[in-house]
Amino acid sequence: MEQPNLKYIHGISDGDLDFERKIINVIKTEFPLEKETYYLNLQAGNYKQVAANVHKLKHKIIILGLEQSYETAVIYENNLKENNTNGKEKFELILKNITNFLETL
Repeated sequence: MEQPNLKYIHGISDGDLDFERKIINVIKTEFPLEKETYYLNLQAGNYKQVAANVHKLKHKIIILGLEQSYETAVIYENNLKENNTNGKEKFELILKNITNFLETL
C-alpha cells in the first residue's frame, strides 16, 4: 500500500514552513471529524451521504500524495451513489493508513 507523504504540501508551500504547518494542522483537525461522519452515515445506511463524505475525504487523500488511493476512493464514491458498497474495505484501509500517518506528525 502506498504511504502518505507531505510532498504535495512541500511543493505548494515554496519553502514557507508556516504555510506547511497550517495546512497540516487543518488536515489533522478536519480528517478525524470527516472520518467520524463517514462512519456514522455508513452505519445509518445513508449511502448518498456516505458518497458525499468520501468526496470530501478524497481531497485529503490527494493532498497526502496518495494517487492510487484517490482512484480507489473515486470508484468507491461512484459505487455508493448506486447504493453499492463495493470498495468499502479498501477505502477504510486508506483511512486507517492516513490516521496512522497523521499520528506521527
